Amino acid sequence: MHAQRMNYRAASPATYEAIAAAEAHIRKCGLEHSLIELVKMRASQINHCAYCLDRHSKDAREHGETEQRLYLLNAWEEASCYTPRERAALGWTDSLTLLPSTGAPDADYGALKPHFTDKEIVDLTVLIGLINLWNRIGVGFRLQHPK
Repeated sequence: MHAQRMNYRAASPATYEAIAAAEAHIRKCGLEHSLIELVKMRASQINHCAYCLDRHSKDAREHGETEQRLYLLNAWEEASCYTPRERAALGWTDSLTLLPSTGAPDADYGALKPHFTDKEIVDLTVLIGLINLWNRIGVGFRLQHPK
C-alpha cells in the first residue's frame, strides 16, 4: 500500500468538474444502473484500482447487486449468472480496457449488436473509457479507500 500522492480535485477543480459532468451524463444516458456498476467493477479489477473497486462494489450492492455476482465477476466468462446483454458489455469492457493487447476485436464488437442499440454502444464505450480514466486517477494518485 502506498501513500496518496496528491489531492487531484484541489489541484485542478475544473478538470474534476469536467470528468464529473461526463459521469453525470452516463448515469442519465439510459443504461441500467446495474450494468454501469458491473462495467465499472470489471474495468477496475483489470486495472487493479482498489479505490474504485471499494466504491463501485458498495454502489452496486446499494442498487441491488448480489454478492455472488460481484464475487464471480473476475471469472464472468465462466459464470452463468450474467445475462447475454451483460456478457456482451463485459466482453467489450475487457477488450477496451486491454486495448493494446486486444485491438478491440470485431467479435467483441459484433457481440454487442444483438443486445444494444447504436446509441447504447456509444454510451457503453464512453462509460468504459470514463471508468478507465477514473482508474488511472485512482491508481496514479494512489487514492485511498476507506478502511
